[in-house]
Amino acid sequence: MSDLLTLMLLLAGAGFFFAGTVGLLRFPDVYTRLHAITKADNVGLGLVVAGLLLQAESWAVRGKLLIIWLLVLLASASVAHLVARTAMRKGIRPWKR
Repeated sequence: MSDLLTLMLLLAGAGFFFAGTVGLLRFPDVYTRLHAITKADNVGLGLVVAGLLLQAESWAVRGKLLIIWLLVLLASASVAHLVARTAMRKGIRPWKR
């Protein structure tokens, strides 16, 4: 049963990674692209880590997986903020219809 749940979580995570990639390629400006890639990748990585947690054999491995996920969350939020702020300072306006 845990193998099936792991597989479902990994596939769902891969689906979020794919959706983020599609958003990165299809959205019209830097701000919407940042939103798509950071949200989808954070959720995708969370699902992948959840799937891997089910297969981890020790608490040390589980702790390392959670620390990796938390560090990626912090890094992606920081980088997205820096990219958006730089775009705003360079005068790149958000897309409007």
